[in-house]
Amino acid sequence: MGLSAAALSRGMARADEVRWSSGAEKPRFLAPPGATDCHFHTYDKNYPVIKNATLLPDDALPDDYRALQRRIGTSRGVIIQPSTYGTDNRLQIASRKALGTENFRVVAVVAEDVSDADLKQLGEQGVCGVRFNLAYPGVLTFVSLKILAPKLADLGWHCQFNIRPDQLEDNAALLQSLPTKLVFDHLSQVPQPAGLDSRAYKITRELIDRGKTWVKLSGPYVTTKKGPPMFEDAGAVAAAYAKAAPERMVWGSDWPHPSEKEHKPNDAQLFDLFHDWVGGDAVFKRILVDNPVELYGFAPLSK
Repeated sequence: MGLSAAALSRGMARADEVRWSSGAEKPRFLAPPGATDCHFHTYDKNYPVIKNATLLPDDALPDDYRALQRRIGTSRGVIIQPSTYGTDNRLQIASRKALGTENFRVVAVVAEDVSDADLKQLGEQGVCGVRFNLAYPGVLTFVSLKILAPKLADLGWHCQFNIRPDQLEDNAALLQSLPTKLVFDHLSQVPQPAGLDSRAYKITRELIDRGKTWVKLSGPYVTTKKGPPMFEDAGAVAAAYAKAAPERMVWGSDWPHPSEKEHKPNDAQLFDLFHDWVGGDAVFKRILVDNPVELYGFAPLSK
């Protein structure tokens, strides 16, 4: 049964308020054991930022994130290096240590000339992929991707992308040729109102159908034109992905929602919408628990 706007506005069981998240209620739907948040960041003003950084949020620390875990019910996570810190991955690696190395992984950003020794060290620190955040000013380019992808494939790592629709369209052939697994942030930024009719959606579906591309059902506010609380247009894209390839979807909170500067979304509402978009409990569990085991190398849950 879908959520109504009225149901979304009602407070359910109360939870501790979470920094950088609206509301205080818990989700209506319970996260299954081993549920994994595959996309969040930490920020700390004690760490230097790159000179051209455009996202400069206030501190969002591991203890703050723990409050979100208590609210949503996740137990595993993937910490994503934001554009803010360039190739300095120390904060995300330290955050993994603070949160628990067994249940957390890191997706880093590296220079295109990174050494094999440095990649090995990052792997020992829980890194399992490299993010190409090409939608924001940063250190990596599509040329960097050509250089790094073979190295990452040898390590069994993936390439993660935050790119605009025009970038996806212009580089579709390159993306199809890469030897690594591919992971696209935020519904692959399918533009609205074109949605399912857009070239970006069709290209992403073609990549998924080739068998090594994953999409994060995260950040519906990135491209929506309908807006909160229902995000109907982004939800239609998420639902189409989940119906077509549930085995290639993962979920992420995108906490602390760095792109949303004026009003932070309600993470409990977003979690409930995610449940409805993917079509029920079985796919909900697969996306939250089983798929992250395959993609990020978490230990399978004991039966």
